[in-house]
Amino acid sequence: MSKRRVVVTGMGIISPVGNDIATAWKNVVEGNTGIGPVTDFDASAYATRIAGEVRGFDPVEAYFAGTDVPEDDRRSIAKDFKRMDPFIHYGIVAGTHAFRQSGLVITEENAGRVGVAAGAGIGGLHTIEATALELAEKGPRKVSPFFVPSSIINMVAGNLSIYHGMKGPNIALVSACTTAAHNIGMAMRLIQYGDADAMLAGGAEFATTPTAMAGFCSAKAMSTRNDDPAHASRPWDTGRDGFLLSNGAGMLMLEEYEFAKARGANILAEIIGFGMSGDAYHITAPSGDGAELAMRNALHDAGLKAEDVQYVNAHGTSTPVGDLGEAKAIRSVFGEHATKKGKFAVSSTKSVTGHLLGAAGGVEAIFTIMALRDGIIPPTMNLVDVDPEVAALGMDLVPNKAEKADLTVAVSNSFGFGGTNGTLAFRRV
Repeated sequence: MSKRRVVVTGMGIISPVGNDIATAWKNVVEGNTGIGPVTDFDASAYATRIAGEVRGFDPVEAYFAGTDVPEDDRRSIAKDFKRMDPFIHYGIVAGTHAFRQSGLVITEENAGRVGVAAGAGIGGLHTIEATALELAEKGPRKVSPFFVPSSIINMVAGNLSIYHGMKGPNIALVSACTTAAHNIGMAMRLIQYGDADAMLAGGAEFATTPTAMAGFCSAKAMSTRNDDPAHASRPWDTGRDGFLLSNGAGMLMLEEYEFAKARGANILAEIIGFGMSGDAYHITAPSGDGAELAMRNALHDAGLKAEDVQYVNAHGTSTPVGDLGEAKAIRSVFGEHATKKGKFAVSSTKSVTGHLLGAAGGVEAIFTIMALRDGIIPPTMNLVDVDPEVAALGMDLVPNKAEKADLTVAVSNSFGFGGTNGTLAFRRV
């Protein structure tokens, strides 16, 4: 059985650098940071007091943006949203924006062929924390009956299915920081092999909560450049000292090519490859071997040679070990082609967005597609003094300024705790 082609027809984003595609992409290309002081709670006692928070976001207003709906519908959604964790808000809004951009209309005939694959790396910590405190203070009778559905990870997918009448596959893969990439890749597989004709896919996260921040601080995983948030995330720089925790969502509308073509959809890109792997090494430290295998698997799946790829949107979190391991893996996979400036480049958009955990792969897939469409490689900001071991690899890391390029194929990497890895390959159409 031959695999069916899969294309992207819609995109939606909520992020520290913007809550629509145009704003977010402009800020990424211009190198405008989304990192700032934590305002969601009092972080004064924390080693890390900066993060990538979502700003200027009203979930109800964002959900209905650009639509003309009856007031009763608006009130109903507002009532629903009061019972949801913020990560669900982010996922629903980003998914709805992607769905609307696609122009797909759900009918009685096609509803069972349209599904959702959307997860989170951690899920409803904000709601879990608040409920645990309420339980301790007031007892079990005061716990909301909506506690569980307001916090469990699959409720981004569940609510998108309910709101838009999507009766096809409804899944929520959870794989730490690879979550969104895995959901997009598996949605692609479902379409390729005929389980669906269209899938909304990606991830969402709201993790700037007291317990999550405390846990990452205790692990010494995050940057402590609290007095200089704009320059704290610095992938591959010798001064990198950890990632920055961020919130948001990134969602794609995927469709089978002929299905999209038949209805005259505007095709944004084609997703042509998906690779997965496991490090089998350590719960938090990457091995590098797993990253290499995921990329090789994606190239094999897409039928690509190393020289067919012009850009890698790296996982690049700004950690000492992870950045070096990924750089070596990229150099190993792409060989001498990786050293040809003007023909191959690598950059990390986390230098301005921070790390969105389970949403990262969705947001970065969007930036990868935008790079293909606009012929612009976004920069790695704050790259002033390149790690000598990384510099020795000879790759263009696009330091501090975007580069114009003729791009045909680009890949996006996502790696997570537990050694779970995913790589997506996209082609310009």
